[in-house]
Amino acid sequence: MVEREIKLAFASVDEARGALLKAGAEMKTPRRLQDDVLYDTAEGALLAKRSALRLRRDGGRALVTFKGPAAAGPMKMREEIESGVDSGDAMAAMLDALGFTPCFRYQKYREEYRAEGVVAAIDETPAGVFVEIEGDETGIRELAGRIGRDPKDFIVDSYYAVWVKARGERPGDMVF
Repeated sequence: MVEREIKLAFASVDEARGALLKAGAEMKTPRRLQDDVLYDTAEGALLAKRSALRLRRDGGRALVTFKGPAAAGPMKMREEIESGVDSGDAMAAMLDALGFTPCFRYQKYREEYRAEGVVAAIDETPAGVFVEIEGDETGIRELAGRIGRDPKDFIVDSYYAVWVKARGERPGDMVF
């Protein structure tokens, strides 16, 4: 599957929530903590290919996700393969046994909304508050416009890149 998304920076969760609700988005999933860990080989094989392997713990569930390299453009577009797993701890042990090691951990409080053709999430992170919009190009542009943003506001960086920009080179994990 191909993932297409952007991030938009907001001053506060209340500002982001108000903008989404005013634009007609409806809450899909209430606020909860997501705890994500990126894995790579000791040699950095995934980073060298501009790819990522993520284990996400989200409430009582866990997901493992492969993300391929992002294509250049005004929106982040890349291959995404994702599957639920019964146990985040068992998956972490399996990744370790296969030679993968944790290289970056990041947390965010996320609440999700639905709007025409897209899913929007308010992400409250140690680096700031962002609305992430995922879906088709038209839906992303339309919702961004309805919340008062245009393509010059689009952020296509990963949360790791956002964290590096906020804290400097080798900033450590982005956790609360």
